[in-house]
Amino acid sequence: MTEQTEEKEESLFEAPTIGEQERMVEAILFAAADPVTVAELNARMPHGSDAAEALVYLRKRYEGRGVTLMKTGDAWAMRTAPDLGFLMQRETVETRKLSRAAIETLAIIAYHQPVTRAEIEEIRGVSVSRGTVDQLLELEWIRFGRRKMTPGRPVTFVVTPTFLAQFGLETARDLPGLKELRAAGLLDGRLPPSSMPGAAPGDGDADGPEGDNDDQSELFEE
Repeated sequence: MTEQTEEKEESLFEAPTIGEQERMVEAILFAAADPVTVAELNARMPHGSDAAEALVYLRKRYEGRGVTLMKTGDAWAMRTAPDLGFLMQRETVETRKLSRAAIETLAIIAYHQPVTRAEIEEIRGVSVSRGTVDQLLELEWIRFGRRKMTPGRPVTFVVTPTFLAQFGLETARDLPGLKELRAAGLLDGRLPPSSMPGAAPGDGDADGPEGDNDDQSELFEE
């Protein structure tokens, strides 16, 4: 009787089969409004489950289908296959007009992160207004990073998982290079030198100081 009881108790803690774990991960991601990390998946699944392993099988099963499993930063989400995005155009396209200053600032942060405000201004050749940074923060495309161990301990900026998800990137390393952007007609050559990888002196010119100056002291307060 004792041996039978112990076997039953142990069986209660047996992890589901990998196939069942795969179904659980699929159900969670399908219903989630935002990308879900492996840690969050494991927390929701039965004891002994391995969400990371289940994700490997699930991602392979969705290869070539209309819906794909995509990694965004350290989280996972179900997304429409990139080549079928045009089918969702009416439902997903949202017009957001960014100023030239905001676009240049975002590009510099994406390609040079972590980067301080002073470094952004050095690359652009003009001061960055607080309104420009605030707009990118409100969009949740950038966030504050760690302070640099330099005099004044300036705060740095980095892009967010929201930015990566918006542009279908797994990491910032997947950002296109200068030649790719020009080939796609997405770069007009006005970005200042060194703001993009592969840029050379003479590749662009900085805009004038008008309309993009502001006191920056408040942004660096504790």
